[in-house]
Amino acid sequence: MSYSVQNIRNVCLLGHSGSGKTALAESLLYITGAIDRLGRAADGNTVCDFDPEEIKRQISLSTAVAPIECKGCRINVLDTPGAFDFSGEVMEALRAADAAIIVCSAKDGVSVGLEKAWKYCEERNMPRFVYISKTDEDNSDYNATFDALRERFGKKIAPVVVPIWDENKKVTGFIDVLNKRAYEMHDLSRVEIEVPADKESVVTEFNDALKESVAETSEELMDKFFSGEDFTYAEMIQGLRQGVRELSLFPVLCGSAITCLGSMMLLDQIVDLLPNPMEGNYHKATRSDGETEEFVVSTGGVPTAFVFKTVSDQYGKYSFVKVLSGSITPDMTMVNARTGASEKLGRLYTVRGKRYTEVKELSCGDIGAIAKMDKVKTGDTLCDARKVVALKQIPFAEPCYSVAISPKTRGQDDKIAQGLVRLNEEDPSFSVVNNGETHQMVLSGAGDMQIDVLVSKLKSRFNVEAELKPVRVPYREKIRKTVSKQGRHKKQTGGSGQFGDVWIRFEPNPEEENMVFAEEVFGGSVPKNFFPAVEKGLREACVHGPLAGYPVVNLKAVLYDGSYHPVDSSEIAFKTAAQLAYKAAMPEASPVLLEPVGELKVTVPDSYMGDVIGDLNKRRGRVMGMDPAGSGEQVITAEVAMAEMGTYAIDLRSMTQSRGSFTFHFVRYEDCPPAAQEKAIAEAKALAEEQ
Repeated sequence: MSYSVQNIRNVCLLGHSGSGKTALAESLLYITGAIDRLGRAADGNTVCDFDPEEIKRQISLSTAVAPIECKGCRINVLDTPGAFDFSGEVMEALRAADAAIIVCSAKDGVSVGLEKAWKYCEERNMPRFVYISKTDEDNSDYNATFDALRERFGKKIAPVVVPIWDENKKVTGFIDVLNKRAYEMHDLSRVEIEVPADKESVVTEFNDALKESVAETSEELMDKFFSGEDFTYAEMIQGLRQGVRELSLFPVLCGSAITCLGSMMLLDQIVDLLPNPMEGNYHKATRSDGETEEFVVSTGGVPTAFVFKTVSDQYGKYSFVKVLSGSITPDMTMVNARTGASEKLGRLYTVRGKRYTEVKELSCGDIGAIAKMDKVKTGDTLCDARKVVALKQIPFAEPCYSVAISPKTRGQDDKIAQGLVRLNEEDPSFSVVNNGETHQMVLSGAGDMQIDVLVSKLKSRFNVEAELKPVRVPYREKIRKTVSKQGRHKKQTGGSGQFGDVWIRFEPNPEEENMVFAEEVFGGSVPKNFFPAVEKGLREACVHGPLAGYPVVNLKAVLYDGSYHPVDSSEIAFKTAAQLAYKAAMPEASPVLLEPVGELKVTVPDSYMGDVIGDLNKRRGRVMGMDPAGSGEQVITAEVAMAEMGTYAIDLRSMTQSRGSFTFHFVRYEDCPPAAQEKAIAEAKALAEEQ
C-alpha cells in the first residue's frame, strides 16, 4: 500500500547499548499486529536483530528498518545499535529519519549513549522524544531519571505520560497527561481505568507544566494562558506539534516493552506530534554546476532518492533508499549524481527486519530497498536526468583504531581482501589500506568490537580465518656524520672474473628525503658507463638501514674515486662494490632511528582534562594548546609519536567513559629518543627472527 507523504513518519531509535531500543521496536510491531508474538533479544528471535552475529552477541550491530501501520499512517522505525563502535550505522539512520526517539532506561538515568544521541540530534536540529524504558523492572526509578533529564536539558523536557505505582513502588499503569486519562495493561492490551485519587494532583501539576510549555510556542497561546483560559485539545496538540518542530519542546514518554505498557501511547504521539518528511530535516544539495541549493521534499517534484544504507548478503545486494521527491518505480532509469552514469532501477521492496516485500512503487518520503544496484554505493543520490543534484554525504567519523590483518592460512590474502571489500560496501565507516612499507594490510575502524565483528563475518560469510596483530610503525633511519669508505669486489672463477672498486663519501642531507647520488670522479678511474650501476646498488642498499633494517633517508652519496679492470669489470661488479661501501660506512656514520610523529586532537569534557593530559605525558606527547569547544568540552592539541598511539582509542574510551573522541594525522619524522630507539630495534630484530 502506498501512503501520502503527510501520512509517513520516519523515526530512528537512539540511545545507550542495552537501553531497550530493539525491545521497544518489537513491542510497537506487536501492538499494531505486524507480528503475532513478542520476540526477545536473549532468544535471538526479534525482528530487528536477525543477523547471526547479532543473535550470537545479543546486541544490535546494524540499523534495521521496521515499518508499522497505525491510524492510517506508515511509521518507518529505524532501530540503531547503541554500541559506540557502530556509530556509522547511527549516522545512516539519522540521514533517513525526520525525527528521533531517544530511549533511556529508568535504571540508568542520563547515560553517555543518551548524551551522544542528544548531541547528534542537536547537530541536525532534529525533533525528538525521550522514551524512558524498563519502568516496571526492579531497581528502576522513573522520577530520578525524569529529574536528571530536566536538570541536564532544562524546562524544554515536557512529560506527556507518567507511570502509576502501587504501594510497593511497582508500576501498574500510566497516565496520559494531555487527556488526564489513566490506563493499565491487561494481557498486552490497553484498558482505561479511573485516574487514582492520589494521583490527581500529580496529573494536574504535569498538565499545568505541559500547558505552560505549549503557551510558550505562540503569542496567542501565551495571552490565553495568562488570562487563565483553558486550551482546547486541538490547541494543545497544535502547540505541542509546533513546539516539537521548533525544538522548544521535547516530550517525555515512558513504558515497558515487555508488557507493551505505554507502546500504544507512544505510537499516538508519533502520529500526532512528529513531523512528516516534508516538514522534516532540511537538505542541502549540490547541483551539477557546483552550486549549493536547498533541496525541497515534494511529491510533485522530479524523482530523487538518497541511498542511506547498503546490505550485501548471500541473496544479493540491496540499496536502502529514502525517496525525497516524486516517486520511483522498478525499471525506471535514474542518474547517479556521483558517477554521472544512468542506472536502471531493479525490483523495489519494503523491508521489515530480514523480510523483503516486493512493491510496485515507493512514494515520496517513504523508505525501501532497490535490488541489484551493483554500481551504487551508500551516500549516492539517484536523480531524474532533468535535475541532477547530489545530496550531502553521510558524515562518518574517521576510523581511529588500527590493526594489521592477515589470513591464518598462507595464500588467502586475496580472499581476505575481497571479503573486506564486500563488507566495506555495507559498512563504509571502516577502511583497509595495504601498507607497502611495513608489508601489512591495515584495517582501521572505530574500536576493537567493530574489528572483532568484521573478523567473525569474514569467517562466517567468506570462509576465511583472519588473525590480528599490532600495526608496525614505519620507522626511518639516517646518519649524522660524514664517512668515506671503499667498496672492493673481486672474484676470480674459471672464466672471466668480476672486478669493481669504488670510494664513496656518505653525507647527511637534511634537504632531501630520498637518497641523492653525485659523482666527483677525475681521470676516468671509474668509467662513466658504470655510474648508473653504482647508483642502483646504493638505492637498493638504502632500503635497509644499519640499525633495524628500516629505509635510510636524508642521505647523499658521492662517488669520488675507484679503479676498474678492462676485462673483468662489469655493471654487476660495481653494483656489488657500491653496496659493500655502504655496509662498511653506515655503522660508523652515527646512525639514528627516526620515528613518525602525528598531530593529535582530543575532544573531552572539562572534567577529564587532567587525566587525559597526564596520560599524554606518559606517551611522550607534547601538548601544544587547548581550545574550548563549547558545551563544556575542550579540544587538546598535542604532538605524539605514532608508536605510542596503538591502543589510544580503547584507552581514551576507558579514561573518559566513552565521552572523549580524537583524530590523529601524521606530521613529520623526528629523531627517536634512546630508550624508544632501543625498544624499536629489539622489536625489529625479534620480527626478523620470526620470519
